[in-house]
Order: sequence, then structure tokens, then C-alpha cells
Amino acid sequence: MHSIASRQTRPSVQDEIGPRQPGAIYQTTDGRFEVLVLVTNPVDAAQLLRRKAARWAVIVRDTLRPDAQPVAVGTVWTDSDYLIRPAKQSYVPAA
Repeated sequence: MHSIASRQTRPSVQDEIGPRQPGAIYQTTDGRFEVLVLVTNPVDAAQLLRRKAARWAVIVRDTLRPDAQPVAVGTVWTDSDYLIRPAKQSYVPAA
């Protein structure tokens, strides 16, 4: 029999988002991105990511490509991601 305590707990939304707030720039193995918008409404996030369910989404622009268009991503912040510039203003969640 498995106990409830033995199950892994789900990371918080803030843990998954990490330091990605509007205005922040971060780097991953896929590129260097500026955060344009943070969407924390699950319905809006699911629609942006074209998934049945999502808890959040980040709209970013790749700063290494001058022709880059904004794109919504839902990848979780990992130890291999690197914050280059923190957000300049305080975060206010979008409705």
C-alpha cells in the first residue's frame, strides 16, 4: 500500500516559472529570451499553448534573432536556465 506522503508533490506555479517576469532576459540551450508577458490564468495559458490544460504561459522574444516574433512557451524553469537580466518593474498578474 502506498501512502500519500510517498507521492511526489507538484512544484508550485512560481517554481515552474522561476524568475521569468516581464522585462527579464534569460538564456536556455534554445536561445536568449526577453519575457514580454506572463500569463497566469490557466484558461488563457491553455489557449495560448494550444493544450487542453496549462497552469501558466510566458510570451517571449528571442533576442539573438533580429527577426524573431513573440511566441508563447510553457517550459519549466530548470537548473540549466540562466537569468541574464531580472525584470525591471514589479510583477502584476494579467487577468
